[in-house]
Amino acid sequence: MAYTVGQVAKAARVTVRTLHHYDEIGLLSPSGRTAAGYRRYDDADLERLQHIRFYRELGFPLEEIAAILDDPTADPAAHLRRQHELLSGRIGKLQEMVTAIELAMEARRMNINLTPEERFEVFGDFDPDAHAEEAEQRWGGTDAYQESNRRVARYSKEDWLRNKAENEDWGRRFVEVMASGAAADSPEAMALAEEHRQLIGRWFYDCSYEIHTGLADMYMADPRFTAHYEAIAPGMAAYLHEAIHANAITRA
Repeated sequence: MAYTVGQVAKAARVTVRTLHHYDEIGLLSPSGRTAAGYRRYDDADLERLQHIRFYRELGFPLEEIAAILDDPTADPAAHLRRQHELLSGRIGKLQEMVTAIELAMEARRMNINLTPEERFEVFGDFDPDAHAEEAEQRWGGTDAYQESNRRVARYSKEDWLRNKAENEDWGRRFVEVMASGAAADSPEAMALAEEHRQLIGRWFYDCSYEIHTGLADMYMADPRFTAHYEAIAPGMAAYLHEAIHANAITRA
């Protein structure tokens, strides 16, 4: 089929002036013209325009796009693969930016009143706001979540350091049970899973067994949480997940 410049501009969401410019610089010249000299584009022209738009979206200058598309050694599949790789990388970077912004917003909303130096002293490289973000997604409208907000807003550096010490002590003893070869549903492991639930209840909100198992699922589903526990001991995220579920079933 042959398409007018207006049809191509509308379909590709570019201006007619842009298409004229592409023609003038030799980036996209229409395959044909009418007897009156009007441009006519075919399907191959539209495919080339699609590639141009992809590369432009990725920030490539027009001269470099022309060199890429006119490379005689490249084929359409190669262009698509390259664009897929570039777009995937860009999506990953953008998602990292979105996550960082969301965490910063959550930290402000949660009123963790610490200086950057104090935050590093208390939390190190671990970001406590990631927990708050996930809790809001799951339980943002609950009384438990509101209670957590109220408590956290009052905590001082000393409070956070006590919380850190308690969690590190719990983590040390939990790793010892893991290393002993005890099963995740053993009494020792379940007792520490229960202590983990009570720690949350003492510092943040009344952590029901339903909420606790939801957190356990999140520890496996969200790579940020998995990485946190795996940094303490390899296999800890999965072991804790199983122990929490086993404890909830037993207590119920």
